[in-house]
Amino acid sequence: MSNTAAENEEPVEILLAEDNPNDVEMTRRAFDKGKFVNHLHVVNNGIEAMEFLRQEGEYADKPRPDIILLDLEMPQKDGKEVLEDLEDDPELSPIPVIVLTSSEAERDIIESYRHNANAYMTKPVGYKDFQETVREVESFWFRVVKLPNEE
Repeated sequence: MSNTAAENEEPVEILLAEDNPNDVEMTRRAFDKGKFVNHLHVVNNGIEAMEFLRQEGEYADKPRPDIILLDLEMPQKDGKEVLEDLEDDPELSPIPVIVLTSSEAERDIIESYRHNANAYMTKPVGYKDFQETVREVESFWFRVVKLPNEE
């Protein structure tokens, strides 16, 4: 059975994989002003993202996220490699992934969808536009889309 986050009383667990501290802060502020209770978990590279998702090491007690916001350009392991890892993992592949990146390159868009990204969004430059993008993510993914309950 699936529910929208609006019907769910639990906070929405969000994993943000982003290495730019300014983008992390803008995302945090935008979600803080949002309509849904959420827990925003932040990792700075793809290796940390996979450790978080697999609940390994320092992330052993972290919850499985309801949704992943993924930057493509990160150090050590980039977002494309994370998408490939998720695609190959039957336990993690059902988690919705929104690529939120500065790249507008057609090849990045095609590759992201080829590796099962659920959405591809280009980061706006200014805070006001960025906040509006986060509101759109929040409205669509937490109010409209039906997400699976964790079993």
